[in-house]
Amino acid sequence: MGYLNSILSSSGYQVDDGPVSGGGLSQNRKFSYGYASSPGKRSAMEDFYETRIDGVDGEIVGLFGVFDGHGGARAAEYVKQNLFNNLIRHPKFISDTKSAIADAYKQTDSEFLKLENNFNRDAGSTASTAILVGDRLLVANVGDSRAVICRGGNAIAVSRDHKPDQSDERQRIEDAGGFVMWAGTWRVGGVLAVSRAFGDRLLKQYVVADPEIKSWLILWPLQPQEEVIDSSLEFLILASDGLWDVVTNEEAVSMIKPIEDPEQAAKRLMQEAYERGSADNITCVVVRFLTNQGASSHSNSS
Repeated sequence: MGYLNSILSSSGYQVDDGPVSGGGLSQNRKFSYGYASSPGKRSAMEDFYETRIDGVDGEIVGLFGVFDGHGGARAAEYVKQNLFNNLIRHPKFISDTKSAIADAYKQTDSEFLKLENNFNRDAGSTASTAILVGDRLLVANVGDSRAVICRGGNAIAVSRDHKPDQSDERQRIEDAGGFVMWAGTWRVGGVLAVSRAFGDRLLKQYVVADPEIKSWLILWPLQPQEEVIDSSLEFLILASDGLWDVVTNEEAVSMIKPIEDPEQAAKRLMQEAYERGSADNITCVVVRFLTNQGASSHSNSS
């Protein structure tokens, strides 16, 4: 199905009253993906997502993201439309993907803030993204959307929620001249419940868009410089806090482990969050890694 299918089936933004879902398969059949998104119990929709397969310098690239807006949908929509374009255009995207991701996050944030300077308004967005480049998986995160992998049947959070009460985040904010206070939950300046985000112009010196990035190789044999994920890696979940507020990492993995179709898996997570009373928009992306399954069946047939 690939890139064209992804573009046709995924607008990235839910605009009507009902949920949307879809999915696809990479051209090299190494991974499949599915997404599901719903306004949930909220009247306004501020979640966006991206599921995209592209070709860059001969490599098949998978780009997956969940973007949860606050203060309106503007920031999340802008990040959805521009972050991955900035990333794949980066001159070091293939040769130094990690630094390219960091640069693309900063560039996207800076360009959005320039647009916002023309208006007396403020908006922000999280970004939890997964990038597959050849045999490398990179996960980058800003804010409290979350990435979780299933490895050997176990749930492993591969991103950290950026909350103002975390000791290092609080220290960074206070060192920059800001403060963290309790206002129903811990908030930067008594206003914002996340400590990193795109946008948030009025709090920008404290609320940065610097992503935390983790990377792995999906390879045999072992490569000493990075953690290697072998056939025990099954799938990845990216989701907004509309899921994680009511479903634990372990519950999410256990719930969809038997579901081979990633679109159905994403829908299952979304529906469960809604039934458990999530008060937020709910967006889930599931990526299933098929490389090792293919290698195993090939080896069995030879």
